[in-house]
Amino acid sequence: MLLMFLGPKFIAWLRANEIGQFVRPQGLIPDAHAEKQGTPTMGGLLIVLATLVPFVILSSRSTEAMLVLVATLACGAIGFLDDWMKIVKKRSLGLAGWWRMLGLFVVSLGIVFVAVDVIGVATSLQIPVLDREFEIGVVAFIVVVFLVVSGFANAVNLTDGLDGLAAGIAAIVLLAYTAIAFVSERTDLAIFGATLVGACVGFLWFNSFPAQVFMGDTGSYALGGAIATMAVLTKTEILLIVIGAMFVFEALSVIIQVIVFKRYRMRVFLMTPVHHHFEMAGWSETKIIVRFWLIAAIFAAVGFTLFYRDFQP
Repeated sequence: MLLMFLGPKFIAWLRANEIGQFVRPQGLIPDAHAEKQGTPTMGGLLIVLATLVPFVILSSRSTEAMLVLVATLACGAIGFLDDWMKIVKKRSLGLAGWWRMLGLFVVSLGIVFVAVDVIGVATSLQIPVLDREFEIGVVAFIVVVFLVVSGFANAVNLTDGLDGLAAGIAAIVLLAYTAIAFVSERTDLAIFGATLVGACVGFLWFNSFPAQVFMGDTGSYALGGAIATMAVLTKTEILLIVIGAMFVFEALSVIIQVIVFKRYRMRVFLMTPVHHHFEMAGWSETKIIVRFWLIAAIFAAVGFTLFYRDFQP
């Protein structure tokens, strides 16, 4: 409700101050996206605010829930800097990639320090289906956390290419993690997940096709950081590949396209990330969005089922 109230005023302010989206150069996105130039961006600030206020009011602010909140804000801040630089420079390129990765690495170190030394999270990896757990040590755990945080922050960012696509899939993935936190009797973690789901759904009111506002890197990095940190705290780093399969697929499509093109000078997809492939194949934007949401829901349900099957109170 907070987002629904603030949304129109915030969007009007963005328009008045000409804080709009700068689309990538022609050839890197479908031609139809040129009309999205100038659409207000940095709507991720709405998602963060609509999560922060009810969480602080409703929760008891446990250490692990506050860790997820701080990680979300920190990743969102990195995205905000990227968005702000795009606006200042008036181009589609913002903060240099290595600065973003350095920022995400620092966030990952903070997550590991608090999770391991304060909360007592094990430095191990749990393998779903096999129901096996392997101790990997602190150094390897830092690498895993960094890969999860940076991977999902950037994967959500890559997915945010169609109106409502990233917000909808994020809501589905976070709903699965809210359920995981609930059955694990982590009330504050479940409250955080629920408030973030509500913020994503509320944001869809303004972000659904045709979008009135984009979340920008502010929102995509914040959502990716939140999902990744919840995975670390619930020891589902490996299972996250299933729960967040659509984000993984979007990122993999880019990696595969780059590797194959550099090696064989040929393209696997018509355009990447993969949602653009279906656009180029003639699918409508709304058809792609809804079908991706449905697939995301299936994988999230499968992931939660695998977690619940092996869960031991």
